[in-house]
Amino acid sequence: MQAKKRYLLVSLGACLLLLAYLWGLQIGEFQHDQYHHFQHQHQLRLHHHLDKVSRSQSVVRPRWPEWTHPLGTYLDGGGVDEEGPLPRHRAHLSPRERREIRNHIYKSRRCRMDTCFDFSLCRNAFKVYVYPLPKSERVSESYQKILTAIEESRFYTTDPSEACLFVLSTDTLDRDQLSSQYVHNVNAKIQSLPLWNDGRNHLIFNLYSGTWPDYTEELGFDIGQAILAKASIDVDNFRPNFDVSIPLFSKDHPQKGGDRGYLTLNNVPPSRKYLLVFKGKRYLTGIGSETRNALYHVHNGEDIILLTTCKHGKDWEKHKDGRCDKDNEEYSKFDYQELLHNSTFCLVPRGRRLGSFRFLEALQAACIPVLLSNGWELPFSEVIDWSKAAIIGDERLLLQVPSITRSVDNDKILALRQQTQFLWDAYFSSVAKIVLTTLEIIQDRVHSHVSRNKLMWNAQPGGLYVLPHFSSDPAAFPFYYAALGKSPSQEFTAVVQAVTPLQSQLQPVVKLIIAVAKSKFCAQIIILWSCDRPVPPRSRWPATSVPITVIEGERKTMSDRFFPHDAIVTDAVLSLDEDSVLSTNEVDFAFIVWRSFPDRIVGYPARSHYWESGKARWGYTSKWTNEYSMVLTGAAFYHRYYHYLFTHYLPASLVNMVDRMANCEDILMNFLVSAVTKLPPIKVTQKKQYKETMMQQGSKTSRWADPDHFAQRQTCMNAFSSWFGFMPLVHSQVRLDPVLFKDQVSILRKKYRDIERL
Repeated sequence: MQAKKRYLLVSLGACLLLLAYLWGLQIGEFQHDQYHHFQHQHQLRLHHHLDKVSRSQSVVRPRWPEWTHPLGTYLDGGGVDEEGPLPRHRAHLSPRERREIRNHIYKSRRCRMDTCFDFSLCRNAFKVYVYPLPKSERVSESYQKILTAIEESRFYTTDPSEACLFVLSTDTLDRDQLSSQYVHNVNAKIQSLPLWNDGRNHLIFNLYSGTWPDYTEELGFDIGQAILAKASIDVDNFRPNFDVSIPLFSKDHPQKGGDRGYLTLNNVPPSRKYLLVFKGKRYLTGIGSETRNALYHVHNGEDIILLTTCKHGKDWEKHKDGRCDKDNEEYSKFDYQELLHNSTFCLVPRGRRLGSFRFLEALQAACIPVLLSNGWELPFSEVIDWSKAAIIGDERLLLQVPSITRSVDNDKILALRQQTQFLWDAYFSSVAKIVLTTLEIIQDRVHSHVSRNKLMWNAQPGGLYVLPHFSSDPAAFPFYYAALGKSPSQEFTAVVQAVTPLQSQLQPVVKLIIAVAKSKFCAQIIILWSCDRPVPPRSRWPATSVPITVIEGERKTMSDRFFPHDAIVTDAVLSLDEDSVLSTNEVDFAFIVWRSFPDRIVGYPARSHYWESGKARWGYTSKWTNEYSMVLTGAAFYHRYYHYLFTHYLPASLVNMVDRMANCEDILMNFLVSAVTKLPPIKVTQKKQYKETMMQQGSKTSRWADPDHFAQRQTCMNAFSSWFGFMPLVHSQVRLDPVLFKDQVSILRKKYRDIERL
């Protein structure tokens, strides 16, 4: 009897195993069929999009290459469940639809530049195309600022066939379904785009994701293989070297320019009343920072002021706890701006999401951020070293924060605070800078052979002003000479712009060439021939000990003088008008001064700007006073990198403006250099007759004799400041004299006595 029971049990077990095996085969075949069905449908959609593009008369289709995902067999084996449950709003989908979505999520989460980006579209240049906005569609103020920043940048193109990167016109910034800014049917809208191609080479911007009460990172549409520029992104969802973490910014964040940081004194440490401050909401319902609920344990009401309030939302009183009344009372006693600008450290705990407006507010206020938001991928973390500007803490160790902040020494406090000001001004003070930083990071990935290194991103003047196509070596830029221990150039190249015919050996340009050629520092002289007459033969030019090269201007415009000609081989450039009057001693002295300030313009004729309050505009003056803000490039030294920056950084609209007016190119160069350095130019002493000589030189061919000259220059100044978004020129009262320069009085009085006599 016992043997019969055992036999039955063994038989039953074998049957169950057989059934399980057959069931598993059916499931495998079903998944296999569904996978191939999905692949087939995906190919049909792709061919449909490409056919649609080829039939379109208004859009030129880039050549999308054949591409197969390297993880083509990832469904074999059941790895899909690793992605976890689908979001609630997708629960009504069919099993096939859910599987397709999971497959997309699985693939997109593994995207990297080498698997989900088509580099062949970027062979010629890094250009960005923005889809046209449908007439019936509107975008938020913040998204319009993003689109405007792209359209005003040097990367923008209106031709999709030359684009490397594509940006949606559909507003994707706010993906909170309870928000009035939430855009419905985004998935359908982007899938209908003829160039969508599953999001390849597309860039999607997002500030808010998820909704009450969970506030997940779900966007509510399938991004496919698109790059995501997202605020408050979690490290687990962030795809390294593919996505870009951006800061959370308010709708009031300025379009361009932006206010400067608030660090005005560099004493050690800057005198501040409080050690650590925070003022913000705590959350009674829904997901929210537990750290904020525990801040009252650290608040001491003296040098540590950590305040929270329950007063937010319509029904906060229904949910208030026993601490709300006391917290609200303490909260109302302090002004947030007063706390912000009078504290050494500012606590930046997570809110509903990982990021917070407090982050940018602290940076601008030179209040060192203490970050308590575990798992937050910090903004632009790919290029910015946040350890130099912030204290990165752990939410679980809140009670240790006071002792950690008290342990930071004064020198470190000053260094951290200075770095907050640099980062704020370089990358965060405007929407345009946030957008351009995002694009520059992606461009560095695309052109990795000429990308910027960490020094260029984390030191003045920052990545936006250091164009790596000029050089990927920091030693080639004047900003890093001191840090790298490099000595400035020992020689210079003189670039003389000639606009009048060469008819006599007594002309000022001939005398100028002879005087400059006698300088022991002069390596070569380049004549930029911008005259309508043919270039004179070499025999017409004076005989000199240095080589003279004549380059005929391609367009014969004023901006030609700042073109980065390959013939310029020295770092130092002496820019000269043909009617400049300089002695050899003046040239030598100015060059020696430039070697002490290689990142600035150093020269002789100075001008200034001022604000006309009655007309609400900037004014231009040539009056000789004790103050100046520009050194004109008719007789000035600067680094040759500024030629490259002038040509490749400034928009065509500004360059065309100076060419059309045949004026203002020197002002534009001063704007550019001061915007980069945040410093004024350097004026050196000139002989007393210079002003009178220049006036005597004024003739029918001289632009200085034009009665509309100053009116045009005022117009230029206001146009330039509008494009920059601020007035970059800085006033100075410094004038370097050979008698006093470096205090070598007796030596320099003998060396440059000709200047003294004149």
